Amino acid sequence: MKLPKFLMADNSEFPEDLFVVHTEYPRFILNVEEEEVEWLDDLEGDDEETVANEATKVVEEAFVWCDEELAKYDDLED
Repeated sequence: MKLPKFLMADNSEFPEDLFVVHTEYPRFILNVEEEEVEWLDDLEGDDEETVANEATKVVEEAFVWCDEELAKYDDLED
């Protein structure tokens, strides 16, 4: 099955939170409201500087993607 790079998620147990799931390596779940990341892949053993740079880049991409998706919903409501 082909998955999108990012998925948006919510959960009734966390009604104030919005999550972005990154489905490619390195996989993670981003809590947008709390700005917290839960890594799903083991990143140990990789070059630390490369991992840190890639992680920062992809988390920033997730925030941008989320903002763009939310803007689309706002446009539909107008």
